[in-house]
Amino acid sequence: MPRRINRELKTLSVWALSLAISGCIGTGGIAPQGKALDANTLATDVAIQSATQDAHWPSAKWWQAYGDPQLNAWVDLALQGSPSMAMAAARVRQARAMAGVVESAESLQVNADSTLKRHNWPTDQFYGPGELANTTTWDNNAALGFSYALDLWGRESNASERAVDLAHMSAAEARMAQLELQNNVVRAYIQLSLHYAQRDIIAATLAQQQQIVDLAQKRLDGGIGTHFEVSQAQTPLPETHRQLDALDESIALSRNQLAALAGKGPGEGARLQRPTLALGTALKLPSALPAQLLGQRPDVVASRWQVAAQARGIEVAHAGFYPNVDLVGSLGYMATGGGALEFLTGKKLNYSVGPAISLPIFDGGRLRAELGEAAAGYDLAVAKYNQTLVNALKGISDQLIRRESMDKQQAFATESVAAAQKTYDIAMIAYQRGLTDYLNVLNAQTLLLRQQQVQQQVQAARLSAHAELVTALGGGLGAGADRPAEHQLQAPPTPAILSALDH
Repeated sequence: MPRRINRELKTLSVWALSLAISGCIGTGGIAPQGKALDANTLATDVAIQSATQDAHWPSAKWWQAYGDPQLNAWVDLALQGSPSMAMAAARVRQARAMAGVVESAESLQVNADSTLKRHNWPTDQFYGPGELANTTTWDNNAALGFSYALDLWGRESNASERAVDLAHMSAAEARMAQLELQNNVVRAYIQLSLHYAQRDIIAATLAQQQQIVDLAQKRLDGGIGTHFEVSQAQTPLPETHRQLDALDESIALSRNQLAALAGKGPGEGARLQRPTLALGTALKLPSALPAQLLGQRPDVVASRWQVAAQARGIEVAHAGFYPNVDLVGSLGYMATGGGALEFLTGKKLNYSVGPAISLPIFDGGRLRAELGEAAAGYDLAVAKYNQTLVNALKGISDQLIRRESMDKQQAFATESVAAAQKTYDIAMIAYQRGLTDYLNVLNAQTLLLRQQQVQQQVQAARLSAHAELVTALGGGLGAGADRPAEHQLQAPPTPAILSALDH
């Protein structure tokens, strides 16, 4: 029993000595200062508060609400063939592989090596090999070595958790890239639809202008018109043809853009048909705001994982101030002389086993600098997360306000087009009966064209607002299902023993 007590006292003495030696290096009071915002503490505006009455989350394939099969096919095509998605997927695989590399440090490490060689021994009167002088023998060895990190202070485990957190962050960033690609395809498709609608308006305008030219010519031939009226009627035609050509160019460029987003060549985009977009029902919001609303955004989730990873980085830096203890050992065979495989006999066996201890005594400030870098990295990640939250809430509010405004603007634009069409019809009938001159018809036509263009722009903006709102909500990707818990975002406190050393 006394021997056992003595052994335990010796063990405690060794640990006390180790801690005393490592105590030469303190943290210097270095600690993170950032604090993550609670999403529920952020004030919401009327737009978000009123939206809580409609509780529904966007579906994963939210673009199907536009009711255009061609759009559905092109979004799927882009998700499968886009180089940006391939890069995002590669980054996720890379992060997971790096996590595997870091996690491997927690496992038992076993290495084997063997050397078989012929050795010619020299003659040296001071350092010569004695009986082996001027001889050539086998000089062979084989060894099996192992090491195991005891990880008494959590250095390896925290490094592994940090690498896994970064892998989660890469996965969230990949979801963000996916959402951005979906949004870009939908917006480009809406622009393509708008160009077609604008071309229809210009084509109808050209037909009306040609009709007026024909009417002016008939009036001149009938002796009730003038050459000036004919000239006036012909003046807008070149500009209208130019606008048609410009819209044809815009349509072709939009097709190229969609093809590029899908990772295809321009020839694939040339096969795009005219869009048939519609938006039947308004998008509704989740019932729990703003935490649930913000927590589904991939960029918010990615920022949370980054904060969690940086918190683990501080734990790794803290562990550097303690002694590092690994269990190491080896088993080997070695022999000089004899047959080629004689070294493998039992008499040639040797082994070693025991702890390997490294103590940080003086490092020129390296450990403090590493802790300072980890603390600053955590503060930077927290600030980025807070900014992401603020921007996310602003973006959602902006799109809600915009959606409500677009609904009202669409109603007003429809009324304006109806009124302008009525004015134009009256002016055209009056001109045909000789009750007014051509300028009144031209003015009415210009007003109608302008209102029709505004109507199409408002409709496109309304469709885009829908896409932007869905994107602001996270696109139904369910990113919130893979996010760190609140306690993982908290910066670890300075260990008591290190804090005591600072004083």
